[in-house]
Amino acid sequence: MSDDRTTDLVTRLRQVGCASLVDAMGRRHGHRAHLLPMVSPDPGRPLVGPAATITFLPYRDDVEDPPDFAELFYRAVGPQPEGKVLVLSSGGHPDVSHGGGTKLSRVHNHGLAGVASDGRLRDFAELARFDFATWCRGEATRWGGDTVMPHAAGQPVAFAGVCVVPGDYVYLDDSGGVVIPAADVAEVLAEAHRIEVEDSRSTDHIRAERPHAPHRGAR
Repeated sequence: MSDDRTTDLVTRLRQVGCASLVDAMGRRHGHRAHLLPMVSPDPGRPLVGPAATITFLPYRDDVEDPPDFAELFYRAVGPQPEGKVLVLSSGGHPDVSHGGGTKLSRVHNHGLAGVASDGRLRDFAELARFDFATWCRGEATRWGGDTVMPHAAGQPVAFAGVCVVPGDYVYLDDSGGVVIPAADVAEVLAEAHRIEVEDSRSTDHIRAERPHAPHRGAR
């Protein structure tokens, strides 16, 4: 997909409410696509863009030469990292830190849209100062490298109960989120706009409602 088309899709996704996108996905697909609300050091900053994935696994001390985070980061984002969403799959440990300001400064350096983790992240104050959006399970203070380890990049991952495939469009704001297949994003956007028009008409109809006059003899 061209950079211009990606930028256009991101702009259009930002103009549609999260709930409308979730409803549109529900009309087009039978699988779960919605994400429950997450936490951000800057909750007024939504996160939108195509996914680049890193998988974490529970830590094992007998695994020889495991890949480090930097290696997997560059493998995940590829030669055109700008505007992508780094998706960190927690490996079954949502309450453990999966990164912090130092490690995730790469997201800023390479112009990604942001990072989404279904685990915790450290250094919220530092992350809030970067030029990207951050959403996760919450802030952590303790290092998590003795509990989880980065394992693979560029593979489908489980993320907060949703399957995320590299290239899927991820949308997160303070109300929750949604994961949209790249091949379907234009159709989902069109359906979301139809839903918003329907909702607007329904609101106008409800505004015009009047209580029914009581029947004769009614007390």
